[in-house]
Amino acid sequence: MIRTQIKELLDVAFAQGVEQGLWSDQGAGKFTLEMPRREGQGDFSTNMAMVLAGIERCNPRQLADRLVDLLTDATGPIKRIEVAGPGFVNLFLKPAVWQQVLVPVLTREKQFGHSEVGGGRKVMVEFVSANPTGPLSIGHGRQAILGDAIARLLEVTGHDVFREYYFNDAGRQMRVLGESTRARYLELQNLAFQFPEDGYQGEYIRDIAQSLLDEQGDALNDHEDALPFTAKAVDMIFKDISGTLERMGIAFDNYYNEHTLYEDGHIDNVVQELRDKGLVYEKDGAVWFRTTEFGQEQDRVIIKSTGEPTYRLPDIAYHREKFRRGFDWLVDVFGSDHIATVPDVMAGVTALGYDASKVTVVLHQFVTLTRNGRQVKMSTRKATFVTVDELLDEVGADVVRFFFLMRKADSQLEFDLDLATQESQENPVYYVQYGHARLCSILRQAEEKGIVRPDLAEIDLSLLGEVEELQLFKAMAAFPALIREAALDLAPHKVIYGLMDLAGLFHSYYNKHKVLTEDLELCRARLTLVAGMRQVFANGLEILGLKAPDRM
Repeated sequence: MIRTQIKELLDVAFAQGVEQGLWSDQGAGKFTLEMPRREGQGDFSTNMAMVLAGIERCNPRQLADRLVDLLTDATGPIKRIEVAGPGFVNLFLKPAVWQQVLVPVLTREKQFGHSEVGGGRKVMVEFVSANPTGPLSIGHGRQAILGDAIARLLEVTGHDVFREYYFNDAGRQMRVLGESTRARYLELQNLAFQFPEDGYQGEYIRDIAQSLLDEQGDALNDHEDALPFTAKAVDMIFKDISGTLERMGIAFDNYYNEHTLYEDGHIDNVVQELRDKGLVYEKDGAVWFRTTEFGQEQDRVIIKSTGEPTYRLPDIAYHREKFRRGFDWLVDVFGSDHIATVPDVMAGVTALGYDASKVTVVLHQFVTLTRNGRQVKMSTRKATFVTVDELLDEVGADVVRFFFLMRKADSQLEFDLDLATQESQENPVYYVQYGHARLCSILRQAEEKGIVRPDLAEIDLSLLGEVEELQLFKAMAAFPALIREAALDLAPHKVIYGLMDLAGLFHSYYNKHKVLTEDLELCRARLTLVAGMRQVFANGLEILGLKAPDRM
């Protein structure tokens, strides 16, 4: 990796400076090496001189000049060095250094960008976990794609990833779902019914009731409880959710059923363990958890006066079971409506003796749909909210996935339907995928003209010295570090930005330079560059679960 190579040269120069008495060793590991964003500031820049100046209490420009002398003595990748501003040292590399990035790209092929930084660490990524009370909303859709992209990134960086969906099939919401379905079942027969005050209103409830009526007739008219209605509703809704997830290309290793926490005694066991530790007490007929012992402003109810647990209690029990299953890292992808409950669950994890620092919670903001600059509501036949299926029907899975990943998780996401449906370079999905398709087209044209690209060792890469070509090489060289950073930061949007930047560089290059030139050697060199770019595009899109079309 080029950055590693330059960092090693910098470390050697630092050590030489210590030996020569230019500075002490107190600055070891405290300076940085960055790739500047602005042209003219070098390929890499270090703040070493300024860091050392703060320690040694001397002029940073003087130390920068001494560092330049040490680095100038080193042979290898550096072409020239400049001191800038208060003491930044900017390093400009030889073009050959960047040109050589094609070697790992074209030899590693689909593995370029993959790494083993995760070291086989066992990671559970829990995401979606939508209540089986209705179709997936677009908010759940964002979470599904965000969680899936995080899992994909962790996989290609050497983590042992396990995807889990926590299936909330217990509690009051299930009872209300059953009662809502029973009310519609009776209504369809023109019988007296009482709809729950906070029941589920969507048209999908009527569909479930009709299905039950078709199967059972009036056999359930006098049934004393809502259990058969709940069971039918959960079954049909979950089939709907599963179908939606399949359309988005998302699969899980396991569905963990909430009701097992009750059946297997985990809920009672957690309460007893907290009681034994003196961390629960009773007040006003409810059971309270002393969350103030863990930095919270007030204690929290975990069992209501009705005897029904609050959602915090099963969540705490569920996280204990996650730890018991031997995962090294737990990643929870939740909607921002969970922001108030996360500290309570982490307090429970800590109280039970587990390391809450091994839990990372990614909270995502909501999604709004706009058309002509105004917020819109699409057809809502199935529910009182916009469903993922409706959005998929309108713009397709790739566009939905790309748009949902375009913003940081904690940023509000505005989904512009006008932009999403455009087949032009204004549409960022089209912009990136068209880059890959255009590269494929160039290679096809070369093949049709009988231009054979020889082995990489026979290509004169020194012919690829245009400014735009060097920019492309730098973008490709940065790709593996981009994937590692996005994975470890649980930030798929960084890959989206990287692909958009690469697409911009390529489209500019294509508009300025001809690949299939009369100069056969230059043509072959540029075809090699094209092949490398196509591979990076394909790898980036694949990692995020997006298609890499060869024609558009």
